[in-house]
Parts: sequence; C-alpha cells; structure tokens
Amino acid sequence: MLPTDLLMFRVKAGIVEPRRLKPTPGNLTLITTLIDTFTAHVGEKRAPLNDALKALEAGRSDYRVVRGLAHILAGDHAEFETGGTLEPSLIRAKVFELAQAHPPSRARRADVLAQAAAALGGGPLTPEELGEALYADLPDQQTLVQFDAPEPGTLIDRFNLAQAQGVLYRAYSLIITARRNEPARYKQLLKYTKLFGLMVTVEGDADYGFTLTMDGPTSLFGGTTRYGLAMAKFLPALLHVTKWDLTAALKPRRDLAWVDPEDDEWRFELTSDDGYVSHYKVPDEHDSALESGFADRFTKLSGPWTLEREVDLVPVPGGVIIPDFRLVHEGGRSVLLEIVGYWRPEYLRKKFDLLRKSGRTDVIVAVSERLNLERAGVDPSDFDERVIFFKGVLNPKGVLEVAEKLTGTGMA
Repeated sequence: MLPTDLLMFRVKAGIVEPRRLKPTPGNLTLITTLIDTFTAHVGEKRAPLNDALKALEAGRSDYRVVRGLAHILAGDHAEFETGGTLEPSLIRAKVFELAQAHPPSRARRADVLAQAAAALGGGPLTPEELGEALYADLPDQQTLVQFDAPEPGTLIDRFNLAQAQGVLYRAYSLIITARRNEPARYKQLLKYTKLFGLMVTVEGDADYGFTLTMDGPTSLFGGTTRYGLAMAKFLPALLHVTKWDLTAALKPRRDLAWVDPEDDEWRFELTSDDGYVSHYKVPDEHDSALESGFADRFTKLSGPWTLEREVDLVPVPGGVIIPDFRLVHEGGRSVLLEIVGYWRPEYLRKKFDLLRKSGRTDVIVAVSERLNLERAGVDPSDFDERVIFFKGVLNPKGVLEVAEKLTGTGMA
C-alpha cells in the first residue's frame, strides 16, 4: 500500500474521491520509463536507483504519481538484499567497541577496521570491504537483486487500488451489502475479516442483500489508524465478491489546509461496478474434493433439479453459515446443502451449534461417517430427516430424495 503522503484524493460534500490513474499515452510512457529504470539498476545498490527516480520526477507536477508507482514497483516487484557475509550490526558493534579507546582520525579508522576484520575472522572481509559493510543494511545500501516487470495495465490497477486502500486508513466503520455469491468468495471474505482482526456482524436476507458491518471504535486502538489499516488490507478480498456496495465512515484529515474545519466525518463509497482489480489470489470454486466430486456427479443427472454454486449467507447470532450449494427445483422451490467433512471436534460443535441457532429448516446437512460426532459431543438427531450420512463420496440421488421431502416435490 501507499504511505499517507502519496495519497491523492478530493472531498466533495463530505464524500472522498481517490485519484485514479488512466492508461493515457503519457501515463503509459511514464510507467515504461519507470520499469526500464528499475531493470537497468538490477545488480546495483539502491542509492543510484533512488537518484535516478529523483531525477525522473524533477520538475513534474505529478511527482506523487511517480513516487507512488515507484513505491509499488519497489515493494511488489523488486527484491533487495543486504550484501556481505556478516551482519552489519555485528560489524558496527565491534568497530565502535574498538574505536572508543582512541580519538577518531582517518589513520585510526584504517587501524580499527583492520583490527575488527581480524577479530571477526579476517577471511570473509578485508578492512576495505568491512568499511563498506558497516551500513550495508540501510535501505539505500541494499542491492537490487531481482526485478519482475509488471504489465503497465497491471501497475495502473495496483496504483488505483492502493489509492482506494489509502482512503480506508482513516476508516472507523465499514458497511458492506453483498448479494448472492459462490461460497468460496464469501468464505475468503470472512477469512480475511478474521485474519486482519475485524469485528463483523452479518444481517439481512437473500431478497435485500446481506449487510456486513465492521466497527472499530478508535478508543480501542488509542486513536491510531490500525483498524483502518486492517480495513484497507481487507478491500482486495472484497473485490472477489461479484455484487456489493461499500460505505465507510472516515475521520477527516486535519493536517491538510484545504479541509473544511466544519467536517466532522467523511464518507467513502464503492461498488463492485467501480472497476477496481484485486491482486489477491482468486479463491477456488470448490473448497474440497468432496464438493467438487459431488458437483461433477450431479451434472451427470437429468431431472427437474439444478445445482447452483451461488448461495446466500445465513446470518446466525454469533456467526454465519455459508452453505456449499443451493438445489433449485424447476417449480421454484429450493434447499441449501451443507457438506460437513472436517473432523476437528471444535469445528463440528460450532457447525452444528450454528445450524441450530439459524432456525432454518431448508438446510440439508451431509455428514461423513468417518467423523466421530459422539466424541465431539454432537447429537444430530434433532435435525430429523435433514441429515444425510455418507461413506467416501456423497451420492446426489440421496441428497435429492431429502430435498423432495423438504420441498414437497416428487421425483421426476
């Protein structure tokens, strides 16, 4: 992501609009020049590269664009290493220890380096090399050892997303309305809320959408933007969900002269149609071989039932259920299918507890017989005919039989 001083945005009527870079001929030429600059400095220290980048931005009114693009190239596409065979911190400690006994001088410096080289083994570095290695761990002394040049369009997408992420640094509340999606997309979304420590509640239904609310009172974090940073890191995961709207409440920046002092709150609004591109890995369509195998076998059947991957979230007090499939009858009725193949006792207890709390009677639960429900303290008897036990593979015909009973449809 970008540091605060490289963020570019405007505020209109309390709505924040981040700067977006377009693939104009001028911007594409700039990106090509930046990529060529990095490529030309592979094998060199970072200081000459920084000098070349400063020369490139000199006299340009869009210098922050240059710095922002270079920041992304250095962070995402370049690899820098500290040279030498000894840790610079160890070299500094020995040199400073030896130097304390004598007043500094050019001649004395050479003696100290020679003594330090001998004390540190002598072989790995000569006194001259030791002098160069003293501060080899500083950023400008690191060597650019590898650079993987991105496509210009990819870099533009990454720059634009970084600007949007930067706006969220100051967010203390995030509300997302999500529509029906593949389970893998929802599961990735919720995985990242946990990964980044976001507190989320889920409400709503399939007709009006599911609302995910993430609140981070600044008092919890000592007035810092740590929660906003977590929301910024979360945004690329949200982009994999196909239909959504986002509204964020932000703290206004008081360090900018043009900010209206009367502003108490800013808002940032995004939708899935805004064209931002995620750099996070796209989640697999199926979470397990059980699910993919079931889907493959279902496609070989003929009849009035259709298997859908896009499903609804099922809000539950204390959590959320993300069914694996929806089975839709041609008459319009449908049921959800949850495949339980994971064996850990805590997982099983939580899964069945959430299913009970949901109060939903349209969820079929398929459970592998390899799971020891009794050992986990799970009693599925209160789910009546909605539970299916299977060995090895899940037979679609058995699932459809249960679906017919629940929906009042008949085999066709």
